[in-house]
Amino acid sequence: MIKSMTGFGVAGFENEQMMIQVEVRSLNSKFLDLSIRSPRQFSDKEPEIRSIVQGILDRGKVNVSIDFVAKGSQSLPVTINQELFKTYFEEFKSLADLVGEKPSDLFKLALQAPNVIISVPVEREENDDWAQVKEVLQQALEKCDGFRKDEGASLYAKLEENIQVIRGAFQRVKAEEPIRKERIQQRIKGHFAQWMDENSFDANRFEQELIYYFEKIDITEELVRLETHLDYFMKSMREEVSQGKKLGFISQEIGREINTIGSKANDAEIQKHVILMKDELEKIKEQSLNVI
Repeated sequence: MIKSMTGFGVAGFENEQMMIQVEVRSLNSKFLDLSIRSPRQFSDKEPEIRSIVQGILDRGKVNVSIDFVAKGSQSLPVTINQELFKTYFEEFKSLADLVGEKPSDLFKLALQAPNVIISVPVEREENDDWAQVKEVLQQALEKCDGFRKDEGASLYAKLEENIQVIRGAFQRVKAEEPIRKERIQQRIKGHFAQWMDENSFDANRFEQELIYYFEKIDITEELVRLETHLDYFMKSMREEVSQGKKLGFISQEIGREINTIGSKANDAEIQKHVILMKDELEKIKEQSLNVI
């Protein structure tokens, strides 16, 4: 069954030593486009994070956010540059006095100025907390993957509905085809009846040209190929492995047959059904972009 590339998953863990929160979001993309936001102490784990994500989500624009807070520490997780803070504060106050403006919120402005507050990574022993973070990451990714499966089921229903609409129009084209051929034959007979009586010509040659003409406008092969492509599209959606790109390629083939039917048939009644099939196919192409 197909899966969507749209997904969301969040997982957390908390005890007396630490608090961990992992959030995973994903959207559609041709490849795995991974963005990781994690504490500085886990920066060396990014290759491993990428490998874990790829093993579960495979493809899409994925954002992974990891928050880690160590408990029981008496030291601040940040350092404050007091001299720089004082310099900012005095400079802001001087500027306010210069324009005769009453100083307000100077403390907040100086505290938020660049490089006044600097994050300090929490000291830890190697692999001390990573095993727990990795477990929470795994949980968040699995929830995101579950979300993708649920979205994929919804996508499957929409795509199946679109295919059924195309099948309905396809069946009406098949029913209309013998009528179209009869209509063309009667039109040709009417146009050439008088001309044939008044002019001498090679009847055999005329018959050959007529056969060639009917072969040129015949859409039997296109109808057979279109039905085959529709069946293959549904079969591919039921397969377990990633099928998004394959569905895109099959959609192109379906479009090619629909266009050929429209141009070769050159019939107003059939053209109505062709337009309907094209409209549904555009919906399929748009939805397929979000399939893994």
